[in-house]
Parts: sequence; C-alpha cells; structure tokens
Amino acid sequence: MKVFLIYGGKSAEHDVSILTAHSIVKEIYYEYYDVIPIYITRKGDWIQGETLYAPVEHSEFLRLAENAEASMATEEGNLSYGVKITPAAIQSEDAVIFPVLHGPNGEDGTVQGLFEVLDMPYVGCGVLASAAGMDKITSKQLFQQAGLPQVPYVPVFKFDWNNDQEKIFMRCEGSLIYPMYVKPANMGSSVGISKASNRDELIEAINKALLYDHRIVVEQGVEAREIEIAILGNSDVHTSVPGEIVKKIDFYDYEEKYINNAVDLQIPAELPEELVAKLQNYASKAFRIIDGTGLSRCDFFVTSNNEIYLNEVNTLPGFTKFSMYPLLWEYTGLKYSDLVEELIQLALKRHSEKINYVDVD
Repeated sequence: MKVFLIYGGKSAEHDVSILTAHSIVKEIYYEYYDVIPIYITRKGDWIQGETLYAPVEHSEFLRLAENAEASMATEEGNLSYGVKITPAAIQSEDAVIFPVLHGPNGEDGTVQGLFEVLDMPYVGCGVLASAAGMDKITSKQLFQQAGLPQVPYVPVFKFDWNNDQEKIFMRCEGSLIYPMYVKPANMGSSVGISKASNRDELIEAINKALLYDHRIVVEQGVEAREIEIAILGNSDVHTSVPGEIVKKIDFYDYEEKYINNAVDLQIPAELPEELVAKLQNYASKAFRIIDGTGLSRCDFFVTSNNEIYLNEVNTLPGFTKFSMYPLLWEYTGLKYSDLVEELIQLALKRHSEKINYVDVD
C-alpha cells in the first residue's frame, strides 16, 4: 500500500512539519508501505519526491527542490529533488494519505476537503472537526453547548472593532478582568497571541490579532498549570495519561515556544487520580462534540484549587518523536511506530465505513 506523506506547507510551522515527516519516515513499517513524500513549498507548490522503501538519514533530505525527475539525496549537504504536481495527481487506488501540515490550509478543513473530493482515506480528523477545532470561536461555542468548563471569553469581529471600539471595551472589561489574552480565531502555534494587562495593551493586542484574522477571541487570564491529554480513535475514543507544559516564563508566544524553546514537558503530570479521570472524560467529550476522528490533543488549564478549564482541541498536534502527543502515548504504552500504524488503520477504517453508507441517490 502507498502512503502519501504530505508535509511542509505555507504556515509558520513549515520546518516543524518537515521534522514530523522525517520522524514518520524513520518509524513507519516499510514491510507494509511504500512512502511517497509530497512536499508543499512555502509558496504552496506541491512537489512529489522519489518513493521511499527505507528511512532517509536527515530531515533536510525531505526538503525537495523542483526538477524534471525525482531523486533523494544520499549525502548531507546535497539537495533532494521532486516533480511539481497538481494536488489531484495524488489520487490513487490502494493508498492512504498521511498529512502532517499545521495551521491554515493544513488543519483547518481545507486540505481535508480536497482529500474527501479525491475519495481517499486520510489520517486524522475530517473537514468538520478540523474546521471547528481550528476556529477558536466555533469550538468554544460547541464546548459550551456540551457543558465543558472554559474560561470566560469575548468574541470580537474586525467590523465591530473598526466601527465602535468603546462597545468592545465595555464587553471585554464588563465581563473579564485583566490580564486578558487576545488570540486570532484561526491561527495556531501561539501566532498573533498577546497578553493585555490594561486598556492600552488591550488595544495593541487586538490590533495585532486582527493582522492575522478578522475574527478574534479575548479570554480571561487565569493562573494555572497547562495540562494536555492525547486522544486516539474514531467512535471508540482512547485517552492517554496527562502531560504538563512546564513554562520557564509566564507567557510564551511563537518565538518563545519554537525559537527559544522556553518550555519543558513533564509526563505524567502530577495530579490526583480523580482529577486525571475528569480530564480524560472532558477530553473525550470535546473530541466527540467536534466529531473528531483519528487523533487530537486536548489542552486544559488546571488551577491550584484543581479547577479545570478546557482551552482547546488541537486536531493535528505536533508529531515529532519529541512532541507531547506521541510522548504521551509512549508513556501510556504505545510506541511511535505502532502509533503511526494505528493512525493509518483508523483512517482506512473510517473510509471503509463511509463508502458503505447508503447512497440515497
């Protein structure tokens, strides 16, 4: 069976995506699969590389340059080449798609829609779950409907901000207290997120977030630990042990998160058993309310009084061997290579069930 490994992309996490692809290339079971690398450049071009029948040594070998013929580098410092294709060219029988793209056009339902049109099985959440999970306003409304605890928040739209800022101040300061956190509705990786401790900082934070999206969220700040639960499954949902993001600073933006590496991971997080059970239950409910399938990571705030607030569901979490999601499963008892295999099987199972539904036409 062929596995189309799709990575790179136009988002800020382009390089992280390449590292993720390399982790999969090193661990996938080649006795079952031929891996076809599909590298999406920062400009959005799709480049198909040489079919892999064994791991490649360096992650940079997966950064493909366009050429008339595909060839994989064998020595560090050499370039790998691939052939530019249209996205529809990956349509194939006896194949599964494994996307490891992040951010807009990667985990927001858009590329998942393409896979649906191609009628091919693919790893991870579908269109609805991906779009809902990526959109902070939509997901919060769904979580609220499911009765899941969240920090207070105020959605803000660019049109309203441009026409009546005072009204926005009244809504934010009338229901939230400083500090507040301001986030674009449809960005990941802490991009465009700011902390506001007063009105001047709130103005600056809103203007910054609106550079990335026309819909943003202003959230109540809360002093809490950041706990994460990994989710695996389709209708049968499994949850991992909890992990904790141990921050070296109070708040980290994209630069602190990815450039300065200002976080440590503690697995498992030190929490009472009853609290862990509650977190796992909330994670399962959040996954189901967005119609999740395959994988997700559910992120929580836990206060010193053991109050729980659901922060978000990440439908395509970091997936390098050193990322929280696979480490949580490794500690739970599922090693990386078996996790990759399980995700492929979940994708095939979901697609098989879909094509067996009754066609009313």
